[in-house]
Amino acid sequence: MSSRTIFLLGIAAANSGITMRVVEPMLPRLADEFATTVPAAAVLITAFGFAQAASQYYHGPFGDRFGKLRMATILMALSAVVSMLTALANDLQALAILRLVTGLVATGNMTLGMAYLSDVTPAASRQPVLARFVSGTIIGQALGPFVGGLLTDLFGWRAAFVFLGAVFAAVGVLLYVTTRAQWNDGPRSTGPVLSPANHLAVLARPKARAVLAAVTIEVLLFFGAFAFLGAHLKQRFDLSFTTIGLLLAGFGAGGVLYTALAHRLLGAMGQRGCMLAGGAIVAIAYAGAVVVPWWPLVMACTVASGFGFYLVHNTLQMKATEMAPERRGTAIALFSAGWGGGQAIGAAVMGVLASSLGYAVPIVLFGIGFLLLAFVARANLDRL
Repeated sequence: MSSRTIFLLGIAAANSGITMRVVEPMLPRLADEFATTVPAAAVLITAFGFAQAASQYYHGPFGDRFGKLRMATILMALSAVVSMLTALANDLQALAILRLVTGLVATGNMTLGMAYLSDVTPAASRQPVLARFVSGTIIGQALGPFVGGLLTDLFGWRAAFVFLGAVFAAVGVLLYVTTRAQWNDGPRSTGPVLSPANHLAVLARPKARAVLAAVTIEVLLFFGAFAFLGAHLKQRFDLSFTTIGLLLAGFGAGGVLYTALAHRLLGAMGQRGCMLAGGAIVAIAYAGAVVVPWWPLVMACTVASGFGFYLVHNTLQMKATEMAPERRGTAIALFSAGWGGGQAIGAAVMGVLASSLGYAVPIVLFGIGFLLLAFVARANLDRL
C-alpha cells in the first residue's frame, strides 16, 4: 500500500463528504424557493441518510467479491451523473428523490476505502492509518457546508450540484488511472453477492451489534443537532449562507486537528480517555454554540465539536474494522449504514422537536445525550 493510494482514497472520500453536507446551509433558501419550512426541507437530509444506510446492503458485499477499489471507482462515476441531474430538479419532491439516489451511490468509496486500508494494514498500526484516511472525509464534510453556502450565495443552489458532479467525474477518472493496477488486491469473498447471509453473519456477533448500535446513536445525536445549527444561526444572527457555511466548516477543522494529534492522544489517554473527553467536549460545544452573544465565537464551538466527535468516532471505527475480518467490506458497510440511518433519524427527530421547541433547546439536549452515550460506551468498551 502506498501513501498515494491513501491520499487518493482520501480525496474521493472528501468529495463524498461534501455531498453529504452540502445541503445544510441552503435549507432556508430551499424552503423559501419551494414555499415550505426549514424542518420540511430537511427531508433532503433524511432521504440522503436513509439511502446511504440502505446502500450498504450492496456496497460491502460487492466490494468483498469484485474488489473494493474497483467498486469505489464505479460508484464515483455514477455519482457524477446523479449530481448533475440533481441540479435540474424543479420541485422539492424531485430534489428529495435525487438526493435519495445520490445517497445510494455517493458514499460507497468512504466505506470501501476504509475496508481496503484495513485489509492491507496490520491491526497494530491501523488506527493512525484510518485517522489519516478519515481526514479526507472530515475535510469534505467541513467543505460541504461552505461550498453549499458560498455557491448558493453567488450562483444559486443548483450551482453547488453542478460543481459536485464535475468533481466526482474528475476524481473518478483519477482513481481509474492511478489505482486500476491495485483492483485485485485484498481478499475476495465467494458465494451469492446479495444474499442476506452476508450481513446476518456479521450481525450474529454480539460485539458487532454493540458497535453498530453505538455508531447509530452517536451519529443520530451529533448530526441531528448539527444539521439544524445553520438554521439556528440564520434565525438568530441573520448571517449570509456563505458565513454560515464557513462557521459550520469549523467541524472539519476540529476533525483534522484530531487526526493530526491522534497518535499522541491515543498514547496519552487511551481509547477510554478519548471517548470520555470527546463526549464532554461535544456537550459543551453545542451548549456554547446556542448561547454565545457574538456570532464569530460560534467558530470555536464548531471546531471543538468536530474535535470531540472524532475523539469518540475514531475508536468506534477501529472497533468496526475487527467486527468480521473475513467479511470486512460487509462489516464496515453495516457500520456506514449505522451512520446513514443515524443521520436520517436524527434530522427527522430534530425537525419535529424544532417545530415545537425551536432550535436551541433540542441542540443542547442532543449534546447532553452525546455525552451520556460516550460515558456508556467507555464503560462497555471491552464489549465493543
